[in-house]
Amino acid sequence: MGAKPPLSPLAPAGFPELPEIAGVSFATTAAGVRYKDRTDVMLANLAPGTAMAGVFTRSATRSAAVLDCQEKIGDAPVGGAAILVNSGNANAFTGRRGAESVEAVTGAVAETLGISATRVFSSSTGVIGEPLAHDRITACLDDLKSALSPHAIETAAHAIMTTDTFPKGSGTTVTIDEQTVHIAGIAKGSGMIAPDMATMLVYIFTDAAIEQDILQDMVSALNRTTFNCITVDSDTSTSDTLLVAATGASGIRVTETNVGFMEGLRRVMLDLAHQVVRDGEGATKFVEVSVTGGASDAEAHVHAKSIANSPLIKTAVAGEDPNWGRVVMAVGKSGARADRDRLSIWFGDLEVAREGFVSPDYDEARAAAYMKNEDIVIHVDLGLGGGTARVWTCDLTHGYIDINADYRS
Repeated sequence: MGAKPPLSPLAPAGFPELPEIAGVSFATTAAGVRYKDRTDVMLANLAPGTAMAGVFTRSATRSAAVLDCQEKIGDAPVGGAAILVNSGNANAFTGRRGAESVEAVTGAVAETLGISATRVFSSSTGVIGEPLAHDRITACLDDLKSALSPHAIETAAHAIMTTDTFPKGSGTTVTIDEQTVHIAGIAKGSGMIAPDMATMLVYIFTDAAIEQDILQDMVSALNRTTFNCITVDSDTSTSDTLLVAATGASGIRVTETNVGFMEGLRRVMLDLAHQVVRDGEGATKFVEVSVTGGASDAEAHVHAKSIANSPLIKTAVAGEDPNWGRVVMAVGKSGARADRDRLSIWFGDLEVAREGFVSPDYDEARAAAYMKNEDIVIHVDLGLGGGTARVWTCDLTHGYIDINADYRS
C-alpha cells in the first residue's frame, strides 16, 4: 500500500497508561504478512477459565475468522484461551482457502500453548480477496510464546493497525466490595467503519470473574450505544470483531446486577469507539449527532445515522460551512418519521432552525465561527415524541480519497 498517512490531528497526546490485567500476556512480531519492517501479528495468552464474549459483523460476506469465532463464542471456558490477530490481510473472500488458513493458525496456536483449538480466537484485517500466507504466522509462534509479557499491551495495539495513524487503548478500574477490578482494551479502525453488531477489531480484557452468559449479555447491550453508534464512511467491514475476555484472576465475582462494572466497561468501549472516529481516514473534525424528539429511540437512531453518513453534511463540516439545509435533507431521506414543521436544528448551542423554518436568532457569522472547532455537535429535535439517539462521525476530506485510492498498491 501507499505511504503511511500523517498522524490524525484529532489523535490523543499519546498511548494511555493502562492497568495491567492479571491472567493475560501479549507478544508481537513482524511476520511479513504484507507489511515490511513493522509488527503485524499479535498474540494474547489468557489464563485457564477465561470467559469469552463477543459480537461480530453481520455482513453477508464476513471472513473465515469471524465465522470461526462465532462458532466458538459461548463454549464452556475450560482450559486456557488465546487471541491471534494479523494485520495486512483480511483473509476475507478467500473461500475454502480462508477456512483452511484459520484452521492452520488456530491449530498451531493451540499446539504451541497447550490448549484446545476451540479456545483459540483469530482475527485478520487488511486487504480483501488475497489468500493469507498463514505459514508466515505459524513460523513465528515459538518466538511469540517466548516473548509473552503482561506489559506488552501497547505493542499489541500497534501490531493490529492497518491505515490507523495511532494505536488505540483505554482502561479503567472499578471498585467492587472495596476491591479493585481492572479493565483495559485496544482497538484498530480508521476506514470501512459502519458497524453492524460490532466494529473493526476490538479486544478488551478484565481480571473480573464473570459467567460467560452474563458477560455476553453485558457486551451485547453496551455495544448498541457504543460501537454501533459510530460511522466513518457508512461501509460495514467483512471482519468486524469485538472480543471481551474475563480472566477471573482477581477472584472478584461480577454479577448481572453490578452496575459499577458495567459502567466501567461502557466507558472503555465508548472511549475506544470515539478514538476510531478520531482516526477516521482523512478526518479533521469529530462530530456528535444528537437527535431528540423521535417517535422512538429506534427511529431517532435512523435519523442520526442518516445525518452522520451524509457525504454532503460531512463535506460541509470539512469546509466549515454551517449548511443546515443539508441536515434537513438527511432527516427527510432517512425513512423514519419526521414532520418538517416540527423540526429544529442546532450547531452546538446555536439554534439555526426552529419548527420548520430558519431561527429568528440565526447568526451566519457565529455559526461559521463555530464550525471551525475540531469538535462539532449537530443537534436535531424532531418534535414527535421521547425518542433519543447519539451517533459519532467525522468529516469527509480529500485525505479519505488519498488513503483509499492506493490501498492495494
